[in-house]
Amino acid sequence: MASSAEGVSDASLFAGLFAHGDVAAAVSDRALVDAMVEFEVALLRALAVLEIAPIEAADELSAAVEQGALELDLAELGRATGDQGTPVPGLLRALRRQLSGAAAAHLHKGATSQDVIDTAMMLVTRRALDLIVADLSAAADACASLVERHRSSIEPGRTLLQQALPLTFGLKAAGWLAALDGALAELSVIRDGELAVQFGGAVGTLASLGDRGLDVAGELASQLGLLDPSLPWHTIRLRPARIASALGATLGVTGKIGRDVVLLAQTEVAEVVEGGGAGRGGSSTMPHKRNPVGAIGLVACAQRAPGLVATMLGAMMQEHERGAGTWQAEWETLPVLLRLTGSAAALVRELLAGLEVDAEKMRADMDMTGALVMSESVAAALAPALGRADAQDLVEKAARRSLESGRTFRDVLLELPPVADALGLDRLDAALDPALYLGVTTDLIDRALAAHRAR
Repeated sequence: MASSAEGVSDASLFAGLFAHGDVAAAVSDRALVDAMVEFEVALLRALAVLEIAPIEAADELSAAVEQGALELDLAELGRATGDQGTPVPGLLRALRRQLSGAAAAHLHKGATSQDVIDTAMMLVTRRALDLIVADLSAAADACASLVERHRSSIEPGRTLLQQALPLTFGLKAAGWLAALDGALAELSVIRDGELAVQFGGAVGTLASLGDRGLDVAGELASQLGLLDPSLPWHTIRLRPARIASALGATLGVTGKIGRDVVLLAQTEVAEVVEGGGAGRGGSSTMPHKRNPVGAIGLVACAQRAPGLVATMLGAMMQEHERGAGTWQAEWETLPVLLRLTGSAAALVRELLAGLEVDAEKMRADMDMTGALVMSESVAAALAPALGRADAQDLVEKAARRSLESGRTFRDVLLELPPVADALGLDRLDAALDPALYLGVTTDLIDRALAAHRAR
């Protein structure tokens, strides 16, 4: 089908961040119109299968679509939306102008505008989710490789942006991996269990089809490969709300990964660098810059999610049998959420596949506080001899003295008789060794990898 205009929501100027990858095209205005036509084709085919409409009518519309013979002007449909409140009347007029009497007469039989738009949204959502799941799956595989390579790469764990206790980059990446796998599982449940045809006619009774309404609904769902719900869901918006919530959660997951990478890529930290080759991440004024643009894109996409999800949740309170403004508020919101999630999925796949990790810098950052990050370990080692409270108090005072004097934490501790008596040099050094204070890190990493392989 040809068009003289594309949808303004394609955001071409900022597409590199907000429309990255293949999902943007799958949820564009053109894709949605094509899905509306697909609904009409499937409905006419269902009517023909059930001998409610002549087979010739269904064949004519199918052939016109397959041959690309239909001319649909998005700008014209947009103007019709302003005049009639939905794009469907304008779409039907355009189709009937290009069809013969039989096809035109039976087109849209039994349906209403909401059936067309809601079902078309389910179709574009399914295609978008297929692409999103593929990109996120590749991202999770790349993340698993990072976990394996860096399961022993020690770095400082950070709480409230300050060094806390040692961990490994493998464990940090294992957290990302578990989050990606969790998002994938949720999106897969949505794709397989929530995408249903909407077909209810004017108020959900399918009265214009007499006693054949449920037959047509079932055949329509079969034609489109969507679920056949027990009831029309025109003003019960659980399905769109669940889709939006899953998309929002996915954006939160990818945004968290992006935020971590932004912080790890700071000049003063420099523990990771985005891949991408010459010119990527360059500044307009500072030639030395290598900005983490992929990670920034993930944060930017995620930043937009809460308001969009809130719009979808707010739209659930629809009036009687047709939402007056609430339903319409979903129309652009859901495709934008899909586009942003698709962009984030493509960005995080590229980010994790090309991420350069500097394990030596991580260990150097681990050592920059003079072993102060091992204070909990030292207190734990002293507790059996001194008691937990006294050990905690002694180590806290030693840490403060180290900071104030500029001397190493180890040297300050060695001057304290309780430490020398309770631990001695060898046990103190063991308590100050981050490699010996990683808890169940290996087990946690193995769990994350096993769960990923099982998925």
